[in-house]
Amino acid sequence: MEDNVKGFKNFIMRGSLIDTAVAFIIGAAFGAVVTSFTQIVLDLLGKLGGTPNFSSWAPGGVHVGTFLTALISFLILAAVVYFAIVVPINKMRELRHPDAEKTQTEAEILTEIRDLLARNEAQGIERVNDLAASNSPSLEGRTQARRSSDG
Repeated sequence: MEDNVKGFKNFIMRGSLIDTAVAFIIGAAFGAVVTSFTQIVLDLLGKLGGTPNFSSWAPGGVHVGTFLTALISFLILAAVVYFAIVVPINKMRELRHPDAEKTQTEAEILTEIRDLLARNEAQGIERVNDLAASNSPSLEGRTQARRSSDG
């Protein structure tokens, strides 16, 4: 039983869980602010259209007003989240890491690998030739030695 309580305590006190809980609470409060802002915009649009809202709008008997209200609410919510959260966070990331390397394309990486392989191959051939010249008899000498032993 004590292990279960200790495990539960560790689970609750984990940083990611606490961060998620705080984000959820702030998100709920922010949702209330956005809902209030959306209602203001919808009321202004309704006054321009001569009705308090679009919910009762049903041209030809088709009730599209509720959908239109939901669509406008979604667009307002998306705009507020983008301009109030996404844009500032992206700016902060740019300021925090201004000289972050750009991601290389696949072609750039393959070109770099090809160049490294070519350079290593050239160095390897040169090294083999140097070793062959310094440590062993010449190819011509080996060929003559084989001929004399064969013959």
